[in-house]
Amino acid sequence: MKTRFQVRRRALTALLAESKLDALLITSPANWYYLTGFTGEAGALLVSKKGATLVTDGRFMVQGREEASQVRILQQKHSLFESLGHFLKKSGHRKLGFDPAQLTVAQMRALRKSGGSKLRWIPASGVVESLRMRKDASELSQMRKAAALADEIMEFAIRLLKPGVQESKVAAEVEYQMRKRGASGPSFETIVASGERSALPHARPTTKRLGKNELVVLDLGVILGHYCSDMTRTVFVGRAPKRIRGWYEAVLEAQTAATAAAKQGAACGDVDAAARRVLTSHKLDRFFVHSTGHGLGLEVHEDPRVARGQKKPLEPGNVITIEPGVYVEGIGGIRIEDDVAIHAGGTEVLTRVPRDLIEI
Repeated sequence: MKTRFQVRRRALTALLAESKLDALLITSPANWYYLTGFTGEAGALLVSKKGATLVTDGRFMVQGREEASQVRILQQKHSLFESLGHFLKKSGHRKLGFDPAQLTVAQMRALRKSGGSKLRWIPASGVVESLRMRKDASELSQMRKAAALADEIMEFAIRLLKPGVQESKVAAEVEYQMRKRGASGPSFETIVASGERSALPHARPTTKRLGKNELVVLDLGVILGHYCSDMTRTVFVGRAPKRIRGWYEAVLEAQTAATAAAKQGAACGDVDAAARRVLTSHKLDRFFVHSTGHGLGLEVHEDPRVARGQKKPLEPGNVITIEPGVYVEGIGGIRIEDDVAIHAGGTEVLTRVPRDLIEI
């Protein structure tokens, strides 16, 4: 019985045949893990109908043999890309696909120099990523677990919030708890942004202390079994005034509308538009400064993009975030984010912490 990695490589070689490519060079760690199970930090993978070859250095040879079943493991003798070029020169391949977004000019120069003039390098962007967008049952099961742990951590984080506590101390305790409870780490640097800083969508935690009567945005996610979760909740320290409540209800309404629009066959841009229509009706659209969401999986930002004008239709197996927000300079920000899986028969919200305004 073939492993899930062999099944994925077979699907990839079918795509290469359609594109008339002899092989694909893969330099993204997330992509080589997806195709082989190799978790090392250095190397490059070549996949063709002849099989898969992983080139890496001496630090990862044993690890490669243990983790990557049915994959040839070669130790580089020179620099990585010089060694790759020498291998490719002897491989018999002529039309080689590569992702130009994942190779530097210097790396490509080294490949061309050592590989010789007979190799034809063909840009092939996002080939593996197109497979990764559609999660299989085992991936979805793991992402449910990652979401459940994010729920647990979010509830813990909310209990830490009180006037006088530093943003950075909350973030540090949150990330410690992630690892203590089984995560390999955070999906991204945990965001704890309070007061006027909550109007910065990707604010990093600082030594600022939480004050009374201000907003706090908590954005966190865990990596569990290689898969990411990503969620945001917004808290008010004190009793929220009417204006803040109105903004919060508008963001919640926008998120609800976008979640309802996120169905099989719906264009990603239409999901984004659903959130924007609601915020426009509340005259808050100019304060929504980012896209409505993004794909989620082995990396915290994957395809598909849930953004303005995106034509890509949602498919069963896609997992996306839905995270509209309102950010008012000088006052603060509000964001509500959940992870949503697309199924043939509907959608599944993976993150479960209540979305009502939290006042502490």
